[in-house]
Amino acid sequence: MNLATSDAAPAPKQPVSVLVVIHTPALDILMLERAAHPGYWQSVTGSREGDETLIATARREVAEETGIDTHQHQLSDWQLGNRYEIFPEWRHRYAPGVTTNQEHVFSLLVPEKLPIKIAPDEHRNCCWLPWQEAAERCFSWSNRDAIGLLGLAQET
Repeated sequence: MNLATSDAAPAPKQPVSVLVVIHTPALDILMLERAAHPGYWQSVTGSREGDETLIATARREVAEETGIDTHQHQLSDWQLGNRYEIFPEWRHRYAPGVTTNQEHVFSLLVPEKLPIKIAPDEHRNCCWLPWQEAAERCFSWSNRDAIGLLGLAQET
């Protein structure tokens, strides 16, 4: 008898994720609106799967959520991490007792505002915004701060 079924519960998400801020040289930032939470705008995010490296997670998440091939552009690991509390409404996706996530920040420099193929199960809309507007629209403090760091870097 085969005990493996497609009805098996998915493995809990790892509390290790990436944030990838996609931007043009002029600092137009790609923003995505969450499908399950209209009005929640963010950059690309996602959890590590299995034993993949963080850069592999960043590449996979960008491809899944936008259709962009990161190998064609400049993907940078900022060597910056944020620890934050997982919203209670999303904790059921993690192992029991997991309440915090460790996020690793990346950016992806693209030459211009590219056409985006959003993942409809994850996002309902997307837009390119100047960095200040993008930062203001973020629901996540860590995403807002990362976009702000890009803006500050351009000003110096």
